[in-house]
Amino acid sequence: MTNSLLLLQQHTVVVADTGDLAAISRLRPRDATTNPSLILKAAQKAEYRALIEASLARAGDEPPDLAGDHVLVGFGTEILRRIDGRVSTEVDAQLSFDVRATLGRARRLIALYEAAGVDRERVLIKIAATWEGIRAAEALEREGIHCNLTLLFSLPQAQACADAGVTLISPFVGRIYDWFRKQAGSHWDEAANAGANDPGVRSVRAIFDRLKSGGYRTEIMGASFRNTGQVLALAGCDLLTISPELLDELAAASGPVPRMLTAPSALAPRRRLAEPEFRQLLNDDVMASEKLAEGIRVFIADARKLDALLARAHA
Repeated sequence: MTNSLLLLQQHTVVVADTGDLAAISRLRPRDATTNPSLILKAAQKAEYRALIEASLARAGDEPPDLAGDHVLVGFGTEILRRIDGRVSTEVDAQLSFDVRATLGRARRLIALYEAAGVDRERVLIKIAATWEGIRAAEALEREGIHCNLTLLFSLPQAQACADAGVTLISPFVGRIYDWFRKQAGSHWDEAANAGANDPGVRSVRAIFDRLKSGGYRTEIMGASFRNTGQVLALAGCDLLTISPELLDELAAASGPVPRMLTAPSALAPRRRLAEPEFRQLLNDDVMASEKLAEGIRVFIADARKLDALLARAHA
């Protein structure tokens, strides 16, 4: 019998949001995404000790943060052996406000992938969607290094990424949902804010409509899901990156999965956002400002935890 996951795949490219190689081998998605938190989680599993040790051997005497690049690429290379599409690998979030440093780290990651025999077309460099991150991504795209702009919570961020010619953006559904639920407290009505009414789903739909009506080539990949209802409410989005746990739930479920997002037939005029307008619009969006700052802090913290883990392994 056809399950919900198979039906979803008729409308949307399904991506696995994990660094767990065993899960990727089992699920066989087209693409896969990673971030510092997911790699930290995978790196603590005993079955990946050999991969960690091999990556550290290639790193030699490099400091832990740079040695971590070898680990990220090691996991990414192994992921690519198990899928036909692309893997997303993240630049250290500590560089989110430094254009030059982001460029240097992104080029380094691509060079490490190419040294491992991986074509750059199969790699998406993940960068936080700050103004500086978007500018770095614009330059990288001109060099043929494709980017996935992450920690994206607002239409201005999406618009600026599309203006910059970024390959892919990852608007976060679940973290938006979390913020609104926390703000509502005891007044939160789960049923009234489910499915198409979910605040995270509404945000992605608005981004989808804006970018598709503008005729931008930027792909939209919903991310950070809390439940399968959020996933199914975005059927028709270009891509959806989903945790193995929710992918398993979808594979076990049945019932119709209608297309919920459809690109408009008519194109609307484009208008490029200048830096002052971008910063003002982002500043005015309390949720987006708070979640972007929080997300950068969390990714930095997990990257430093990974550094410490690698330092102990290398000792």
